[in-house]
Amino acid sequence: MSQHFLLSRTAKSLILAQVMRMTDEEAETMFARIRWPETNGEPVCPNCACRAVYDVRRLTGPPRWRCKACNKEFTVTSGTLFAWHKMPVQSYLAAIAIFCNEVKGKAALALSRDMGTSYKTAFVLAHKIREAMASEIKGETVGGEGETVEIDGAYFGGHVKPANLRENRRDRRLPQNQNGKRKVVVVVRERGGSTLPAVFKSESAALGWISAHVEPGTKVVADEAASWNALQVKYEMDRIDHQQAYSLNGVYSNGAESFFSRMRRGELGHHHHVAGPYLVRYAQEAAWREDNRRVSNGDQVRHTVDLALSARPSVDFCGYWQRHKVTRGD
Repeated sequence: MSQHFLLSRTAKSLILAQVMRMTDEEAETMFARIRWPETNGEPVCPNCACRAVYDVRRLTGPPRWRCKACNKEFTVTSGTLFAWHKMPVQSYLAAIAIFCNEVKGKAALALSRDMGTSYKTAFVLAHKIREAMASEIKGETVGGEGETVEIDGAYFGGHVKPANLRENRRDRRLPQNQNGKRKVVVVVRERGGSTLPAVFKSESAALGWISAHVEPGTKVVADEAASWNALQVKYEMDRIDHQQAYSLNGVYSNGAESFFSRMRRGELGHHHHVAGPYLVRYAQEAAWREDNRRVSNGDQVRHTVDLALSARPSVDFCGYWQRHKVTRGD
């Protein structure tokens, strides 16, 4: 039997101890080379793209430069997902390495213990990393002529605790006995390609999104849920009834099921609660992990740093807490 990729030497191209032994200067140099590869780490003004800059670093602060053209000051993280950072760059690199090393997900509480930070700091940092991962699939479509895309949905959140006495219990599947927080994650996954998730109130509400992200000419595979019937007008479809079989006559949606297996195990084993406005970020993280499961941990870390430094300041978090808008300079 062949060896699982995660057990192979190829999967372990980065040791966390190496990251923890790095100095702040070494981490800052790594960030600079990833952000400005065309100049091998030499700073480029993020405001006007001018290369004529000079060093204005404070005695106890991180590297800082001032542009000779626009006279604006900037650091290696200015205008990125880690703008206005409060911790050393080496700590951010270590957090990304710890986060990527997990296979099913990393709980914010565990990350706070690893990093020695408050839970709030770890929570925001973890969501910024998820936001970086999500930026890779922003606006992406899947499928096309000759391609096969699998579609499925799974419900998360909105747990209603059953009553103690049997006579007081209600059928929690009925809408009138739910709390309104239950949402469905819908995934479209191209065989041999990308995984795209999104969150909706119901599977039928996802039809417009599916049509916009699955190219015409794609062969679609879905289960027997009536929500997907309308897709037969636009796409050639195969259906699989999971009450009868998981795979039958070459028809299966195991790729989409694999994504939900990873996300569900992350929910039960690490996060325990994924719902509300952050549910889509957990789904995007699971999709990124699924698509990069055959990539070494060192390449995953470098790629995530690249995504974070290529992204604009967080749309979910600005500064270090939710909806707190920072108005001062970097």
